[in-house]
Amino acid sequence: MSYFTHLECASGCGAGPFDPRQVHFLCPSCALPLLARYDLVAARAWSRDSLVGRESTMWRYRELLPLLPGEQPVTLGEGFTPLIHARRLGASMGLNRLLIKDESINPTNSFKARGLSAAVTRAKTMGASTIFLPTAGNAGNAAAAYAASAGLKCQVFIPKDAKQPFIDECHLYGATVTLVDGLITDAGRIATELGTKHNWYNVATMREPCRVEGKKIMGFELAEQLGWRLPDWIVYPTGGGTGLVGMWKAFDEMEAIGWVAPGPRPRMVSVQTSGCAPIVRAFHEGTEKARLWENPHTIADGLRVPRAPGDFLMLQVLRASGGTGVAVDDAELVPDMRALGTLEGISAAPEGAASLSALRRLVAEGRIQPDETVVLFNTGGALKYLDVLA
Repeated sequence: MSYFTHLECASGCGAGPFDPRQVHFLCPSCALPLLARYDLVAARAWSRDSLVGRESTMWRYRELLPLLPGEQPVTLGEGFTPLIHARRLGASMGLNRLLIKDESINPTNSFKARGLSAAVTRAKTMGASTIFLPTAGNAGNAAAAYAASAGLKCQVFIPKDAKQPFIDECHLYGATVTLVDGLITDAGRIATELGTKHNWYNVATMREPCRVEGKKIMGFELAEQLGWRLPDWIVYPTGGGTGLVGMWKAFDEMEAIGWVAPGPRPRMVSVQTSGCAPIVRAFHEGTEKARLWENPHTIADGLRVPRAPGDFLMLQVLRASGGTGVAVDDAELVPDMRALGTLEGISAAPEGAASLSALRRLVAEGRIQPDETVVLFNTGGALKYLDVLA
């Protein structure tokens, strides 16, 4: 069963709806992202009990994923990652209910597997032969792996100063890698020029509607793992922001179909670094969109995103949830990578460590109370970042 019905513009410009059986990227009217929509009235007949016995992957929720009847997902077993009660780390900060959603367990070692599983699935069903994207690293690895599984070619555009393990892993899965002199925004510009010229299928962040759908399943999993309740806080490292937008979308959908009770939702925290914090700056300035961050720099490659196409959606989520944005310093990241490792046995990339650094600040400021349930996201593992530990 599938409740997937159409695509619509995320800006509310009025364009659409758009047929999901045809290829669509950005809204043709305003050039902003499209989102997948479902028949949520009909989906109220879908019972949570049906999940019993299903595979422990994100595709256990396939009824509310962009998969039409008769289509099969491109999957490597992504999703349903562990939600770990971090007792020792929590006790060190006076928190009784600190939980860590450990996305490093995913294929290719990061949460990017979720979005690329959904995007490559859609690309294959649409008849694509080659996918392309710009990347800071992990998304390129995931795209290359899922393209290989689907029998598609993959073109990856990555800044030439990216860490070598990211580049090597793309080659491992057979992708063609183009090193770009500049930032991910420069890689995106060059990728789009070549992708348009060669009619490749674009799977870049927020340039197609399905990566958000893969990431939203983190919200479904949190609810199921917490007995169909939602946490008080979600602390999330934010580059392109598909996870932040996706989880909020999941909360909307679960309320609409009766899987979680209407009421207070988690306060969402966007974590960036002081060397590249366009969303945090825009949040505190009260603007609806984020200005380009000049001269971005951080050891957390996934957070070096000077401008995100879904910035307006992220800012809406932060404000609607009563959340906030926090920028942490690079100097805090390696100690907190070590803290996650030594106290909880978790392999965390600098992005995951940034979430812990932000959490420490919120606790110190009295924003988070000892008995509140806090979910911290570790979005990827440390193995590709061993150089920063040296």
